[in-house]
Amino acid sequence: MLAEVRTACELRAVSEWAEVQHPGAPVRSVREADLDSLADDTLLIPARVAWLPPVRKGERRVTMADVLVLSNPRRPVALTQPVIKRRRPDRLRVVQGEPATIADLRQRHAQNLAEGESFSAYVTVQAALSAERAERQIVGDRYKVPRLVAEQIGTSARFQAGAAKLAAELGRPAAVVVQEATDKMSTFVATQSRLMDDVFSSIFSNLHDRTWTVSVDLGTLNRLRELNKSTGLIFLPSHRSYVDPLVLSEVLRSHDFPPNLVLGGNNLAFWPVGPIARRAGMIFIRRKFGADPVYKFAMRSYLSFIVEKRFNLEWYIEGGRSRTGKLRKPMLGLLAYVVDAVEQLDDADVMIVPTSIVYDQLHEIGAMAKESAGGTKKPEGVGWLLKYAKAQRQYLGEARVRFGEPFSLRQALADAGEGPAKLEKVAFAVMDEINAATPISATSLAGFALLGARDRAYTAAEIETILAPLLDYIDRRDLPGPDPDLCRGIGLRRTLGVLHDAGVLTRFDGGPETVWSIAPDSHAVAAYYRNGALHHFVDRAIVELGLLAAAGGALAEDGSGELLPSAQHEALRIRDLLKFEFFFPAKEVFLHRLGAELDLMSPEWRTVNPDQAWTDRILREHGGSLVARRTLQPFFDAQLVVAESLVAAGTDTPIDKDTMLDECLGLGMQLALQSVVKSRDSVSRELYDAAYQLADNRHLITGDGIEDLAAGRQAWLDEVNVMRDRLTRIAAIEAEHFGEALRGVAR
Repeated sequence: MLAEVRTACELRAVSEWAEVQHPGAPVRSVREADLDSLADDTLLIPARVAWLPPVRKGERRVTMADVLVLSNPRRPVALTQPVIKRRRPDRLRVVQGEPATIADLRQRHAQNLAEGESFSAYVTVQAALSAERAERQIVGDRYKVPRLVAEQIGTSARFQAGAAKLAAELGRPAAVVVQEATDKMSTFVATQSRLMDDVFSSIFSNLHDRTWTVSVDLGTLNRLRELNKSTGLIFLPSHRSYVDPLVLSEVLRSHDFPPNLVLGGNNLAFWPVGPIARRAGMIFIRRKFGADPVYKFAMRSYLSFIVEKRFNLEWYIEGGRSRTGKLRKPMLGLLAYVVDAVEQLDDADVMIVPTSIVYDQLHEIGAMAKESAGGTKKPEGVGWLLKYAKAQRQYLGEARVRFGEPFSLRQALADAGEGPAKLEKVAFAVMDEINAATPISATSLAGFALLGARDRAYTAAEIETILAPLLDYIDRRDLPGPDPDLCRGIGLRRTLGVLHDAGVLTRFDGGPETVWSIAPDSHAVAAYYRNGALHHFVDRAIVELGLLAAAGGALAEDGSGELLPSAQHEALRIRDLLKFEFFFPAKEVFLHRLGAELDLMSPEWRTVNPDQAWTDRILREHGGSLVARRTLQPFFDAQLVVAESLVAAGTDTPIDKDTMLDECLGLGMQLALQSVVKSRDSVSRELYDAAYQLADNRHLITGDGIEDLAAGRQAWLDEVNVMRDRLTRIAAIEAEHFGEALRGVAR
């Protein structure tokens, strides 16, 4: 019996247990055992004492009171152990790990350890890990934490070989590189403890417990639990709030999942958050470390260890919180390291779990909207945390955690094929699944209705009239929509009241009916809520613009008397204009989705000649459920501002991105005040940045490969104006359908 014990009391407990379970087997502590002298056929049985907290409110748990009196019920001091053993024997359990012979251990040592490493040290680590797994059968999977991480990584043959290779590339001694990599690894390795996991949950749960009622997709969660029995999971959630990791952690904890190791920026490593969070599974890393090869090597080694040992991992693939409510472009760095680990380990694989976290309300949106409009982000610190915690006392509705379809990373890499876009294809698959799982909230639809009104107010009845066909569309497409009762009658008034209390809407009660409108300077906040649902309507919006092009005679027949091939080409052109705003699937899948949208609008579209009269009739018949104007207006308005700026800049002056984006903020506000730009929420640095990326992708910034740069910029501006003209026509059709409810919107 190889006893992993700290005190004489624990050794006695293991010995008493061994007399019953394994009579005659000698008991030795790991410090006393002479492992090198044992015969090859000796069977080692690891054992340890597991101390359980007292039962409190029906469950065994650690409280803040334990911490305040410097007591750890899971690791009591030697002086109190005999008292607990005598008075509360239910708190002491002896657990047995998986046995192994000395011969088996020597073989594994030879395979996994670098030459010259101690056999005794290796066996000690393996015994501790085996006992740890046995202990989890008692305390639960939610307390599965990696132990002795630095020791296992630093002594592995793979780490030593990798360090030697890197040292040769850098022209430095291998021992120096090993030491530097180990030192840097110590700055981010999560040294988890069960006590700190309980403490972290107890302290920081106050940041969300009273703020939201959390709902979760239990069906998918149960599937994930089954998958987790045989493979590690990597949760890749959308990022909208600082509390996203806390909300997801509480969901997984309450359903007895092992805790995720969470990768996060070191901007949140300030005291007291950093020291506690690191011991509860947070891995704080530098925002940028591409220029430090040793840091990269240490991070890659750590992630390889996590993948190999099947610990669950979590990071936020957007690289930061969304400032607009839409998903941001994925950051590929960490994903590349995990891909390296999977490809280098013959049998390794992980299941990617795209995860959506959506809130009815977020008090952070106002600050993020100001940043998007050019404001400066305030640094995080103790003062910031106290202010944040104070704001979180207000109840803000529901937080919804939903999971996309999990998929094998190894299989996704195989499906992506070879080439430089391989990693990007996997990342886009993640984003597409997050979008598909993201539920539409009532606040999203309220913003969708009111932001389309320009500067007029609506009665609740008018808003209900606008939302009714939209709710029908959501139902027909089987989208994850809101409770319809929150979008009609008393429920709608409650939804509007919530947005009013948050300062997003204003209300006027001085007339016969209450009217609602977007509060001054709150268009970006309302847009944040709306944008969280926009991706569900983009395909439909593109279909509408394509049909409008046909109805207006903008599409050419291909010679066979059919407009379909030309309409598909137009749809792909519109997709290209929006490719830096939304995540689109491959061409074939995209066109298939557009066909499904047409099936909803006109099931006979495959058998008729889609001439102008037919397309015009279809648009008018669906005037109440047209979504293109409300979905795409802000993005084409933002492109207008950037295109105008490029045309005005001329071709002789070099373009500085930051300077241009600052100038766009001024021009955008001017054009909004002049009613040229029709969506106030389009005055956004984030949207201008996406438009700038589109221009750069078309070589309209530097002119590389373009014969006439001025003509190219003007052609883009003309293209954007064509789209905006179509959106104006959509507004006119909507106004015809709704009558007074939308009178004046098309002007």
